[in-house]
Amino acid sequence: MGFALTDVHKNYRRRGSSVAALDGVSLSIAAGEFVAVVGPSGCGKSTLLQIVGGLLAPSSGSVSFRGDDLYARRSADDRAAVRRANMGFVFQTFNLVPYLSAMENVQLPMAITGLTEAVQSERASALLTRMGLGDRLDHRPGELSIGQQQRVALARTLANEPTVILADEPTGNLDPETGSAILDMLASIHSEGRTVVMVTHDPQAARRAKRTLRLDRGRIMSDERVG
Repeated sequence: MGFALTDVHKNYRRRGSSVAALDGVSLSIAAGEFVAVVGPSGCGKSTLLQIVGGLLAPSSGSVSFRGDDLYARRSADDRAAVRRANMGFVFQTFNLVPYLSAMENVQLPMAITGLTEAVQSERASALLTRMGLGDRLDHRPGELSIGQQQRVALARTLANEPTVILADEPTGNLDPETGSAILDMLASIHSEGRTVVMVTHDPQAARRAKRTLRLDRGRIMSDERVG
């Protein structure tokens, strides 16, 4: 089982009036899918991703993950536990800790979940090597290129072995070649059986997914599958 959204609305208050970011979205995302979410700026893409990831409560409607409602009768701490156990997030801004090395940044989520230092070190080193950064383990973010920083962020996302990857414009700050390399890595992660949901404005990136949801004004306008 994956995600199921039923008649989800999300409204914001802006300058004294209500603005609908999502307007009655219903959809299912099966476990193991690679889904791209596309549409114009302000159409609700990132809001949808945050709601799916348990980061932002809908104004109304239901959101379930593996058959359990993410928001009804769940506290913020409960949702955080679900995220830690199942989900990894990739953002356009990498959110790396600037004074920690690449290794230490990747180890951080493992330390939070209580893994031993030996496991942290072994897994972080293996992940960074997979990302082509085996010779950059001790480098801090400021000593790495933008593309290398995104690879560290992706390695950190995989640190606790999530079954779901939620990516918000993961190639937005990258040059085409580096962006393509990140998309290759996401495709590889998907091939291992993980669910990938990626918000993107880039048509080339969207074509890497197996399913594309197009949003406009908070509504799903099309839902296309490949293959």
